[in-house]
Amino acid sequence: MNPTRITVAFDQSTANLLEKLSEETELSQSELMRRALRFYNENKALWDSAQRKKTFDYLNLLSSGEHVILDVDHWLLFLSLVESCTEENKFWRSHREVARSHAEQLKNEVHTAEELLSRLETCNLFRMTKNSESDFTLILGSELPKKFVKIFIEEYFSAMGIKAEIKEHLAKLIVAVNHR
Repeated sequence: MNPTRITVAFDQSTANLLEKLSEETELSQSELMRRALRFYNENKALWDSAQRKKTFDYLNLLSSGEHVILDVDHWLLFLSLVESCTEENKFWRSHREVARSHAEQLKNEVHTAEELLSRLETCNLFRMTKNSESDFTLILGSELPKKFVKIFIEEYFSAMGIKAEIKEHLAKLIVAVNHR
């Protein structure tokens, strides 16, 4: 099959970038452009602003080395072991301390209840539905993480000075933020 010839005009900095990448990868400029177009096509959903933000959030969380990807079955197993542990209260006290510590660490990044809930949604702790500016439904995958998530949110909000009411439902938490 004969290739289709296409002429493309680049500004000087883009032309320099193409030449540099071609040298670094030891690929022809044509092959580099073919790969770039295929990559763009396969990942164009990332250019949607919501998906792009989520992708960058994942990159930031994972690249710092402070977060891990954990299979849901393992996550639920750990939580079920905590519930049956003889030192359960010690775990929950420590969990509260960790939540307050996170609030201190992220005080320059997370300023609102919605920002915190969005970050925790990115961590895949729940799926969030925004009902109004101050009302959110957190849909959990099961009953087990409810206490973990609720305590974390309560402590984090408290450290931020955010007043909120968190109601428990079967596998959901309803978060109503007071803006008084």
